[in-house]
Amino acid sequence: MAKNITSLTLASVLTSFMTLPLIGCVATSEPRYIIDSETYQATGKSERIKTIVLHYTVSNNERSIKTLTTGNVSAHYLILNQGDDKIYNLVPESERAWHAGDSGFAGRTILNDTSIGIEIVNSGIKPEYRDALKNDNLDYRPYEHYVAFDELQIKKVAKLVQNIATRYDISPKNIVGHSDIAPSRKIDPGAKFPWERLYKEYGIGAWYDEFDKQFIMNQNEFATATIHEIKQEFRDYGYQINNSDEWDKASRDMVYAFQLHFRPQRPTGELDLETYAILRALNKKYAGRDDFY
Repeated sequence: MAKNITSLTLASVLTSFMTLPLIGCVATSEPRYIIDSETYQATGKSERIKTIVLHYTVSNNERSIKTLTTGNVSAHYLILNQGDDKIYNLVPESERAWHAGDSGFAGRTILNDTSIGIEIVNSGIKPEYRDALKNDNLDYRPYEHYVAFDELQIKKVAKLVQNIATRYDISPKNIVGHSDIAPSRKIDPGAKFPWERLYKEYGIGAWYDEFDKQFIMNQNEFATATIHEIKQEFRDYGYQINNSDEWDKASRDMVYAFQLHFRPQRPTGELDLETYAILRALNKKYAGRDDFY
């Protein structure tokens, strides 16, 4: 009695003309199908990668390598704090790295699906300040608590981000820190990550124009702006913030994350005139440059 062998891989069906052998004298063949990627092309499409997320590891080189290669967290790239010319690619860009966690920005959530994660070896907080929030009754860490990055690390970050942003046509607003996308959970890459320098020297990311900031500060708009209106300004830029009519802890966490990025010398978590003016200046500069789809 004959027995048909009927299981074929999809790749075999699409790329080869298969003949299925039968026990006995009878043979059958499957039709050959061709994938045509030339005749018709859709215009409703965009790059799958939309965001670059920068992190620090809160660890040294050895522990960072172990954590990111053997644990349940990962990143596409790792930049060590040693004097060599290497940037380590831990996860292919075509695959999903586990670096963002519960996160959101610019209308997207589950950012692991649409982002490239870059980890930079840095201990985060200076040892003498690690218990300061508890001991000194601080709500948020000031600038001096953070550890600076090595010059070579910054140069590597700049070249890597330039390359990725160009290849995927990533919006300047979507080059962010972990704290920007998860403000109640994360504070990295911290107050000493040089966002302004990367913008001015390498054209990386978003930054406000000082003239616009000063003009808005002189207009007295902040005195009459409601909490609802200010929170909408944050949403317009891309931040996820709640709808409460108060500056509750979650809202202040987001303000602190914004300040870490755009006013790092004085991150307080308090919404003041300068923070408001920077936010308005950013929205003026980048209005209409969202990339939601």
